[in-house]
Amino acid sequence: MESILNEELVRLRQLMLSEEMVQSDGYKKLKETIDILKKKDKVLLLSCSNRYQFDPKKIDTPKSRLLALYIQEELGDKATYIDITELKILPCEGNVSRADGNSCGLLKATLKDKKKNPTGHHRCWVNINEPSDELWKVSRELFESDAVLFFSSVRWGQANMYYQNLMERLTWIQNRHTTLGESNLIKDIESGFICVGQNWNGENVTETQKESHKYYGFKPNKKLYWNWQYTKNMHDETQKSYKASRNKFLKDMKIEEPKK
Repeated sequence: MESILNEELVRLRQLMLSEEMVQSDGYKKLKETIDILKKKDKVLLLSCSNRYQFDPKKIDTPKSRLLALYIQEELGDKATYIDITELKILPCEGNVSRADGNSCGLLKATLKDKKKNPTGHHRCWVNINEPSDELWKVSRELFESDAVLFFSSVRWGQANMYYQNLMERLTWIQNRHTTLGESNLIKDIESGFICVGQNWNGENVTETQKESHKYYGFKPNKKLYWNWQYTKNMHDETQKSYKASRNKFLKDMKIEEPKK
């Protein structure tokens, strides 16, 4: 009984301290990100967080998407914004590890449509097998950009499913220069990853994605990899915490809710 009481006291103490553990340097990181991207010619912003809208008169915009939209506004014409959650991007077919070898990104998987694939570099079997797939809308812009910034929420200690699905579907880009021994198409594209979470693992998610992007062949800029997390107390699952996080986020970033 005594050990149970001690555990409960520790938990309560953690909850009391959680307000002091919220991050508060968001605007500094956001401003630094914008300053870096303003020096680029063309920036691709990929927002990967979703939200169901219960009330069309009261739109709930994900926090990571707010950052992407804010950066887009600051960059003006040099920024291209894509909401990944609104595209039909089907799951990866797993052709990278077939029994007969790795067939991901082969030349015969090239999407034969000049409008969708103007560079001829898009090679994904899904776009051959499932013509309705829209990954080409991402790759078409990516190959014309000199910087790409991914935005994601953290769910269950990982980047969310939309981001993970997107990265799996881009495997053919990495596979081209590793397994197939061809050129690296993205070696000069500077990359970044911004994620927003509530109470767990945001820093690790960010660091993991930086290493992943490096392995893909991007040119990661460490200053473009950061996360905002309301509290570092992973045990704080209170409704009070969840309700307070959005206003704290807006205050830290010095941004406003989008006009309805």
